Amino acid sequence: MKEVIHARGHENVSAEHTSTFEVTTDDYLTPAGDCILAVDADRSPADFDPAFVEACQTQGARITFTIEAGGYSDSVTGLGHPSLEVTSDRSMVGRTSDYVDDRTIMLAAPHAAEGFDRDLVAALAEGAEATVTLEVDA
Repeated sequence: MKEVIHARGHENVSAEHTSTFEVTTDDYLTPAGDCILAVDADRSPADFDPAFVEACQTQGARITFTIEAGGYSDSVTGLGHPSLEVTSDRSMVGRTSDYVDDRTIMLAAPHAAEGFDRDLVAALAEGAEATVTLEVDA
């Protein structure tokens, strides 16, 4: 099962955060948002198919986040959990920890924003169009 989100980079994308990465529907980004990879997303977790959300809430589900922009692509795979809400109407956050809120789309990711390919991050910082694909294998 998968969900596809279209977004874009922003001049303030730095991808330096060490515990989270994020894609937001907001159309702006301040330099403080060092976890944000892309802005102006056309969908949020609140828009996801209920069957997709249910699959993410399966204990041990593997959730893969892939972002493509400017000819570059990178992925990270984390875990689903029964406590995932996946209901935010604003943003989606992948976490290296087990913290959950309405924005959380995966837990126990092996890296956060700082671990994404630097060429991809540079393309996003230049404002490249981005495609995010979330796939769940429950």
